[in-house]
Amino acid sequence: MPELALHELRETRARHPEAIAVAGADRVRRPLLPEDGRLMLVAADHPARNAIGVGDDSAAMADRGELLQRLVVALDRPGVDGVLGTADVLEDLLLLGALEGKIAIGSMNRGGLQGASFELDDRFTGYNAATLARMGFEGGKMLCRIDLADAGSLATLEACAGAVTDLAAAGLMAMVEPFMATRVDGQVRNDLTTEAVIRSVGVASALGATSRHTWLKLPVVDGMDRVMAATTLPTLLLGGDRSGPQDETYATWEKALELPGVRGLVVGRTLLYPADHDVAAAVDVAASLVHTGATAQETP
Repeated sequence: MPELALHELRETRARHPEAIAVAGADRVRRPLLPEDGRLMLVAADHPARNAIGVGDDSAAMADRGELLQRLVVALDRPGVDGVLGTADVLEDLLLLGALEGKIAIGSMNRGGLQGASFELDDRFTGYNAATLARMGFEGGKMLCRIDLADAGSLATLEACAGAVTDLAAAGLMAMVEPFMATRVDGQVRNDLTTEAVIRSVGVASALGATSRHTWLKLPVVDGMDRVMAATTLPTLLLGGDRSGPQDETYATWEKALELPGVRGLVVGRTLLYPADHDVAAAVDVAASLVHTGATAQETP
């Protein structure tokens, strides 16, 4: 892991907070899609939703310096196109110079804290479209969990629809991550059956006054061919939490990446906190799956 200048970062935040806006304005930007039309993004918005555990370690993401180190390693690897994160994380990366020539997607609704009674009333406590546009970022991501038995889901749906509309008006990607959900013993559980994911796709695709800038972020489940048949929207695959042998996870991703409409991966904890702690190696495998798997019909 590289040694980061965390002292300087803290000093800049305390003494020169205006440096964040300057770094955003001066950032080297790039087109959203590279030549092969595929994207490999690293996700780091978990702590803002009270979700800092990875595998058996309930506080794996608690150390911000270590998280930033892992992100810098990941973003420096060939084939990694950018990052998804909350304002605090993206601004740290801006000040560290790690977002030059990268895609930056801001995480928007983090109010549905993991384990909270109000978890499914997922308020927009993070980025808004106006700030994302002002910072020169490429888009915004929203989590949209739908529990038909929880009235909080309606507020989330309405807020997501507004965000999709606002992002489209600014010409920015609206990345929608939908799930059908339910409570089991008081805990929210996402329904990962094929039928449930298909239903969530139908709801998410129709959010907002236009879908011209809407992308989907979907879990890899059984029957992904049926899931992808349910939409024409560009789709990124959700890497999910670390579970099972890594080789099996990669094989599952590789198969799903071959489906029409799938444009790449958004992976967080699985790559940033691999079981063997080799972030670079894990990221390299995922990036190779994304960028060597481009099909002729998906290449501009």
